[in-house]
Amino acid sequence: MKTPKPKIEKAKKPTYSTLQNVWFMVKLAWTAKEKKVLVLCLLSAVLAVLNSIIGLYITPTILSAVEQRVPVSELVLTILLFTGGVMLVSAASAYVQRNTLFGRVAVRCELIALVNKKAATTSYPNVGDEAFGRLLASAEDATNSNQKAGEAIWETLSSLLKNLLGFAIYLSLLVSVGPTLLLCVLLTTVVGYYIGRYADGYRYRHREEEEDCLRHIEYIHGRAQDWNAAKDIRIFGLRGWMTDLSQKARAAYAGVRRRATRAVIFARLADVVLAFLRNGLAYVYLIRQVLEGQIDVPRFLLLFSAVGGFTEWVSGILGDLATLHRQSLDLCTLREFLDFPEPFLFTQGQPLAAEPGDAHEIRLEHVCFRYPGTEKDTLHDINLVLHPGEKLAVVGLNGAGKTTLVKLICGFLDPTEGQVLLDGTDIRVYDRAAYYRLFSAVFQQYSLLAATVAANVAQTEDNIDLPRVQACLEKAGLTGKIDSLPQGYDTLLNREVYEDAAMLSGGETQRLMLARALYKDAPFVILDEPTAALDPLAEEDLYRKYSEMTDRKSSVYISHRLASTRFCDRIILIDGNVVAEQGTHEQLLAMGGRYADLFEVQSKYYREGGDAE
Repeated sequence: MKTPKPKIEKAKKPTYSTLQNVWFMVKLAWTAKEKKVLVLCLLSAVLAVLNSIIGLYITPTILSAVEQRVPVSELVLTILLFTGGVMLVSAASAYVQRNTLFGRVAVRCELIALVNKKAATTSYPNVGDEAFGRLLASAEDATNSNQKAGEAIWETLSSLLKNLLGFAIYLSLLVSVGPTLLLCVLLTTVVGYYIGRYADGYRYRHREEEEDCLRHIEYIHGRAQDWNAAKDIRIFGLRGWMTDLSQKARAAYAGVRRRATRAVIFARLADVVLAFLRNGLAYVYLIRQVLEGQIDVPRFLLLFSAVGGFTEWVSGILGDLATLHRQSLDLCTLREFLDFPEPFLFTQGQPLAAEPGDAHEIRLEHVCFRYPGTEKDTLHDINLVLHPGEKLAVVGLNGAGKTTLVKLICGFLDPTEGQVLLDGTDIRVYDRAAYYRLFSAVFQQYSLLAATVAANVAQTEDNIDLPRVQACLEKAGLTGKIDSLPQGYDTLLNREVYEDAAMLSGGETQRLMLARALYKDAPFVILDEPTAALDPLAEEDLYRKYSEMTDRKSSVYISHRLASTRFCDRIILIDGNVVAEQGTHEQLLAMGGRYADLFEVQSKYYREGGDAE
């Protein structure tokens, strides 16, 4: 039985055409107040063509003057005029090239700003969307250097304008030599271009193989330079093994590059043969016209030079169009990223003010949530009310859906079914960014910024209320540690950026996160297992610290250690994707259900000196 061939999917048609993407860049330059980019692009093309024309005419003109035996003064003047023209045009062209860079970089920075804004403000579900991640990576790649599409397109457009102008002028010169030679020049040029394009495209066609090799090399180098891996490399003697892996990856990459080089060499040889044929035919044709008296020697030089120049213009146009198409595809991907659908309302939603001391109620009514691509609800038919000022604990085994519940409460996710209501109104109608301002949160994975201690607490480097920062750190029990640091509140954190940055322990970092949450002073406080790395006693102590600091605020505490949340007003146990039990710690123990069983198991391990995680 024959194995059926896999179905080949049609290539996706670009969302935007090349002309649309060029117009997008023109409008961006205009709105970014970088109109000089457009002017200098045109001026650069004109000057390049003018310089080529001067070079084309200089030798035939001087030779013609010599043949006509013009006076020496007139010959010298002719030479000086051409020399002066070359110098003037070259100087102007150099000035334009130098000054055009700044505007082009500014336009690329506008693109980077648009990409960063989209990535930083997009709806939370997009953050985990694989398609969104691929588009983001492509958008960043399209703007990460001067040679990428986000900036290089201006050079391509300038070159295309230059080649089109040169083609038109040289075509008018060569019309007089007849269609045979012109057709020969066009044919050999186009054939040579496509052979070269095929060879140059070898790397593109094998880009996945090359990218795979580079990905291996970068991964190995990244592990070798990773501070977290340094101990493992030394303890387990991994240096030799990693060196061997690096050498193999480099050898594979070199093999790919060698094959690409052979293809390029073949193309260059073919180009030499075609150039020999083209120039040989041009010599024969034009010399014959000279011998027959149809043209003189200066005219011969002019036309033969024009044949070579015409070839360059044609090749240039074909090459620029191909380059522009590739750059347009990159810009198309970038624009698809910028246009990626937003499931949440932001500025289009209803405004929502968050004031310290406000009391709000959050209600979940028949909420179900299922992650894309899964067959079962992570949470099913959840009905829950978080009352103003209530301390609510959410407990359950790992994978029960505790974090998903928090994401629904915080508005990071919308229910698959049901509603999340704020004071009786579905949160989907609000400006989601304004809704986020109702929450202070500390998650398992937190962001320690490469900035000062004060900036990490205030989450900004502008207009920091230092007395408030100090008060929050005092409440969090971290003042003694900060006072011991060399620059106090101005001490830098995060050694990934600053070599002299201070290092905080896990418990100290948790207290810093508490200070950050206190500084925001939002109506709701969410703690999603931020102390999972701490021992049970340290976790309970820190949770009690949180409880004291967040008095009179609505709070949600998540922990897989049941003993840590006994102080809460109410505890809910999530099991089997539903709220299985709820009540106070004492009530749940008295019920003798799942909560009591889990608490007994964990208590047994704690009494024996272990840690049931």
